[in-house]
Amino acid sequence: LHHETKMRFNRLALGAAAVLALCSVPAIYADDAAAATTSDDAASGSGSAAAYQPPEGAESFKFEAEVDRMLDIVVNSLYTNKDVFLRELISNASDALDKIRFLSVTKPELLQDKEELEVRIEYDEENKTLTIRDSGIGMTKEDLTKNLGTVARSGTTKFMEGIGDGTADISQIGQFGVGFYSAFLVADRVTVASKHPGDAAQHVWESTDGHDAFYIAEDPRGNTLGRGTEITLHLKEDAEDYASPNKLRTLAKHYSEFVTHPLHLRTTSKEMVDVEDEEEEVADADADEETKEEEEKSGDDEDDIEVSDEDAEAEKPKKQKEVTTYSWEELNSEQAIWTRPKEEITDDEYQGFWKVVNKQANEDATAWSHFDAEGNINFKSLVYLPSEIPPQLLQGNMDEYKGGLKLYVRKVLISDEFDLMPRYLSFIRGVIDSDDLPLNVNRETLQESKIIKIIKKKLVRKVVEMIRKLAVDSEKKSKGDEDDAETKEAEIDADGNVIEVEKEDDDEEDDEPNKYIQWYKKFAPSLKMGVIEDDANRGKLSKLLRFHSSMTDGEDDFVSFEQYVGRMKEWQDEIYYFAGQSEEEMESSHFMDKFNEKGVEVLYFTDPIDEYMVQNVRDFDGKKLTAITKEGIKFKDEDEDLVKRREKYYQKQFKPLTKWLNKLYGSDVMRVAISKRLGRAPAICSSSEYGHSANMERIMRAQAFTHGSNDGMMRAMRIVEINPRHPFVHKLLDACPKEDDDLVTDETMDAAMMLYDMALMNGGFPIADNAGYSERMTRVLKTMLDVPDVTLVDEVDPPEEEDEPEDVDTDDLDGMNMDDFSDFDMDSLDLGEEDI
Repeated sequence: LHHETKMRFNRLALGAAAVLALCSVPAIYADDAAAATTSDDAASGSGSAAAYQPPEGAESFKFEAEVDRMLDIVVNSLYTNKDVFLRELISNASDALDKIRFLSVTKPELLQDKEELEVRIEYDEENKTLTIRDSGIGMTKEDLTKNLGTVARSGTTKFMEGIGDGTADISQIGQFGVGFYSAFLVADRVTVASKHPGDAAQHVWESTDGHDAFYIAEDPRGNTLGRGTEITLHLKEDAEDYASPNKLRTLAKHYSEFVTHPLHLRTTSKEMVDVEDEEEEVADADADEETKEEEEKSGDDEDDIEVSDEDAEAEKPKKQKEVTTYSWEELNSEQAIWTRPKEEITDDEYQGFWKVVNKQANEDATAWSHFDAEGNINFKSLVYLPSEIPPQLLQGNMDEYKGGLKLYVRKVLISDEFDLMPRYLSFIRGVIDSDDLPLNVNRETLQESKIIKIIKKKLVRKVVEMIRKLAVDSEKKSKGDEDDAETKEAEIDADGNVIEVEKEDDDEEDDEPNKYIQWYKKFAPSLKMGVIEDDANRGKLSKLLRFHSSMTDGEDDFVSFEQYVGRMKEWQDEIYYFAGQSEEEMESSHFMDKFNEKGVEVLYFTDPIDEYMVQNVRDFDGKKLTAITKEGIKFKDEDEDLVKRREKYYQKQFKPLTKWLNKLYGSDVMRVAISKRLGRAPAICSSSEYGHSANMERIMRAQAFTHGSNDGMMRAMRIVEINPRHPFVHKLLDACPKEDDDLVTDETMDAAMMLYDMALMNGGFPIADNAGYSERMTRVLKTMLDVPDVTLVDEVDPPEEEDEPEDVDTDDLDGMNMDDFSDFDMDSLDLGEEDI
């Protein structure tokens, strides 16, 4: 018992001695001592009250509100990602540098202690500390008290309540100084040393996570900064990976790549270097002196061989020691070119910055827009139009694709995950920089702010205008200088004759493809989605659409709605389109017969999204969009009176046939009608004016993840149009029953059903009854091949055969012949005994 008491007394004595030692050492140098004290306290069970000691002579200050309230704001309300602490501290440093630079314009003496304006980051992996140092304006003792001690003032309660009910004013967040306190996300103790040009002394501010007080004292090291602020973070156990060069380099480049002032990271490297022992060096020097004296006494002749010491030295193993070297790496060498006047920026500089934004070295941007938005919200922006489709969009995963716009506040990255663009423009990449946004606020809160909504609206308008300008400029350039030849002054010879100037064959500009068309062929589905989703810009986006048509020729020959309307027939008041799988199928379709006959242009819609798009674009420039696969197609160049008389006549003539076919086809079709447009085909299946087309039915059936749908929802309302001028139809009219009780032959039934099959295929619909279609085709083949019965013939029963070797095909051995060896001399071979 006496021994145990003595041991406890010794531990307590040691702990007390450590505490007394700490009291005489500034906290910024007391890491190891504090750690040792903590360890002793833990071992003796005396508690952790003595684990932290403030700097000697420090003055204690109370926070204006409880510190847990402050951390509630920082950890739970503002920051969901610990990485942002570095962004906040670098941003504060950048602001301090901007302030000293502004003040130095009228007071240049402020820069005399330190001319460089920069931010430097250091780390200590052994002691687990991280230091951010700037040469900005610095802070006096009063500034430290005011700026770093009022984070949780009374307005915090109101703000916290506002976050809960959605009435918080995010513009007031910057007033709290919350950005600095994000350091406590990763540090359990923060030490701030600062020197202001107007203060003779450098002061230290220090506080620990979980304490309701902070301490300020004069820095015992003296003026080590010259001017500026140094923040040292003593990292928590779960944040020790922040004392890593790779981690710091990645975060600093991500968030602060474009800050104005130089940002440096101190890196360390260790290497082994050769060293020589001092005693060996002295011994070697004495030996060299003795050798030299002997050589002088002996008077060596010229023929004597000189012995070099290099070989002897090389044989000696040299001692090595590990040396640590330090170097500074600049992290923000890229310039924020969006802050420069666009008149001063070359195309090469824009393309160079595009490669920085897009992270692709081999791809140029198709176009870009650099602008300053002014008004209630001011911001600068530089947005790019990519030339290649992002992989996610190429696979159709639009919902999984993250946009490529980065939001900055005074050149400090806030987030690269904001939905600043609608889904159909998610491929746009670039930067937005605004001074009107609060810096220290989480992404979710900012996403709902009115400022972001205004920025988004202006951005979309600018991007649409950028695409429109690309289309217009490309259209003018692709036409070439056709008018130049007419306006150019002709050359005349001495006799007054016009000299014809031959056009150069190597004119590359004339062969240059339309830049907008090359881009549009890749991104057309996105623009069409915009027509569907963006009501405000639907009219502008519709003008950007391009299509192949029955009048275009070639892969790069497209037509816009405006161009189509400009070359419509005089009598035409509708824009005709044909939606299908491929242009080849549509060109050979019987729906095109009448349009080709009259020379009426038809737009080809081959993208699946076209069917959805056209539901939102009912007309263009007052001209209705009409699908030629729908019923009710009329051509107004015909005599209306004659058309009506013919229609009435055909309806009466073919009434028995249409009545019987309606009954025969049943619910599969909406009705059987007399066609006004068919030329070559006996029948075709169209769809109702307000129902699905055959192409839309195909698309809906192809949806892989459709739930709870039924066939009725997908089926188009089919209308069988028969050609009143076709011989098949007339023959079928003669064979059809005139009364309900009349008998119908099997041949007539087959002919009627085959006419329906033919109509379905001509209209782009699948065969309704595959089994019935197969049976009908079998009967047709029986007639064509004169096969009375399709009973299978008996199976053959060949006799058994003995196994015989397979015949070897010697045709391929023509190159080998025994005659080829007639001249072969065996005696000429040199065979040793061992070979025989």
